[in-house]
Amino acid sequence: MKAHGLVLCIGTALAFLTATTAHAQTLRFTPINIPGAISTGANGINNAGVIVGNYEDSSHAYHGYILDGSNLTTLDNPNGTNTTVDHCNLNGTLQVVGSYTNSAGKSVGFLYSNGVYTDIPGPTGAVSSFANGINDDGVIVGGYTDSGNLTSAFVLKDGKYTTITIFMAQITIASGINDSGNVTVWYVNGLTGATRSRLYNSGTNTYTVIDVPGARDSLALDVNNSGDISYQWTDANYVSHAAVLHQGTFIRFDYPGSNYDYAEGINDTIQIVGAYTTVSNAQLSGFKATR
Repeated sequence: MKAHGLVLCIGTALAFLTATTAHAQTLRFTPINIPGAISTGANGINNAGVIVGNYEDSSHAYHGYILDGSNLTTLDNPNGTNTTVDHCNLNGTLQVVGSYTNSAGKSVGFLYSNGVYTDIPGPTGAVSSFANGINDDGVIVGGYTDSGNLTSAFVLKDGKYTTITIFMAQITIASGINDSGNVTVWYVNGLTGATRSRLYNSGTNTYTVIDVPGARDSLALDVNNSGDISYQWTDANYVSHAAVLHQGTFIRFDYPGSNYDYAEGINDTIQIVGAYTTVSNAQLSGFKATR
């Protein structure tokens, strides 16, 4: 199902970021709400400014979308229900990854390219899967759950899966990948229950700690070709916030008037997409933030 040219409920606001340095920076925020939706998330943005994400309709079903300017395309995987979209590649022909629910009630990852849906079922032994990120070379990252209920991350390159696991992790998820093969990975610590993040270099098979300083939970969700990283993180009171790691500096921010935020996708011009809720309205709304 596709819908084109729908009018979005969009406004603009200004807010200040609190950085780890003493210098504040300003972002311009644009909220994104799909007409008729009760909840909207903005999850990925390419270098042409095309935004991808998902929304929940009034019957509580989920749909993916592609937003190119004022043109909205709805994505519903024909093999199941509750289609969600995570990220897209940054340059060239648009490729979108996400997941849907099959007839057995299991999540299945997919790639959407040139109007065609292709399943990303995960490596041998996977009982469910989800595709979260893709780079310009078509390398896909995500996660899968096996019959033992262990959730691990994967990198899919040239038809071959590589599994990523973190020692003592209950859950490991690969959330984004850039053209250099650097992968954002978040995991749940099996001892503390806190969420932590690593940057995995698929070429050297090495990991770098990239946690937001002082965060109780730190989820790295995407990485661009300059190595900038977007985050969801929680404070000591379990309140969720957004952050970006830019040129070695962590910049924390919230949508104006919000009480829950996360930054999901980031492109090479530091346009950021994510979502927020406000105290007066529990509905999730997407946003685009630009410098």
